[in-house]
Amino acid sequence: MGVFSAIARLKKEKNAIILAHYYQDPDIQDIADVIGDSLELARAAQKTQASIILFAGVHFMAEGAKILNPHCRVIIPDLKAGCSLASGCQPDAFRRFRARYPDHFVVSYINCSAAIKAQSDIICTSSNAVTIVNKIPRDRKIIFAPDKNLGAYVSRQTGRDMVLWQGTCIVHETFSLKKLIALKVMHPEALVLAHPECEPDILTHADIIGSTSHLLRTTVQHSAQTFIIATEPGIIHQMQKNAPHKTFIPLPGLDESCACNECPYMRLNTLEKIEQALRIGGPEITLPEDLRLQAQVALDKMLAWS
Repeated sequence: MGVFSAIARLKKEKNAIILAHYYQDPDIQDIADVIGDSLELARAAQKTQASIILFAGVHFMAEGAKILNPHCRVIIPDLKAGCSLASGCQPDAFRRFRARYPDHFVVSYINCSAAIKAQSDIICTSSNAVTIVNKIPRDRKIIFAPDKNLGAYVSRQTGRDMVLWQGTCIVHETFSLKKLIALKVMHPEALVLAHPECEPDILTHADIIGSTSHLLRTTVQHSAQTFIIATEPGIIHQMQKNAPHKTFIPLPGLDESCACNECPYMRLNTLEKIEQALRIGGPEITLPEDLRLQAQVALDKMLAWS
């Protein structure tokens, strides 16, 4: 039996659903029941009636599914699928950071651990960060964590002066400005699409800035025929499926030996690991109930505000 048919059989036998992020390998995207960005997947995790959620993404995403749907068993293909933003914002360090600004409202990007979510007033994604910050009263001071680039972008869009935790994404911080300019010279007709986690110099040259789902919609709806993509290139699979007649060029990183800029954590997941996780029922994501409840407050507020 092939891995595709084995996964299909196990999903049916175990009443399982596969949620996959846009940054997964194309084969994983194609077998997923729901594919989306962090906000779309959080909503899907909250609503599903499945007995098992297999989260093809990274650890903080699977934690989020468990927070929002505690009665569902949540498994992940590889526990080592982490995130530089989440690992770069440890709970004790963040607690000390918050203590320096006791009167500040804490907005944390969803790319953080459950322990950081539990210390936050509200969570945001790149899809709704501007909307959420705009809903905070103007007289409230704000901490934004853990992504300084997304925070700086939101600050520019909203006019809010925020205290930023100095975290970055290892994928989005290493896009090459030199290569972007060279691509724009080679393809003057191309539209540059960038995720707000990118460094400010990349965003300066972008025509459209937005979440993965927003960038995907742009490639379908915009009249442009060629796009330079400044985010993890896994999204290009969906762009090509939705607009097969258009051209998509991944922006390379600083590494001269690589033609694109893939997330090493996202790519730890494979079809074989998914089949094994469904077969053995793990690795499973578990959280202490008091921590889960604290984190749920901030996530529920995000879903209500967005």
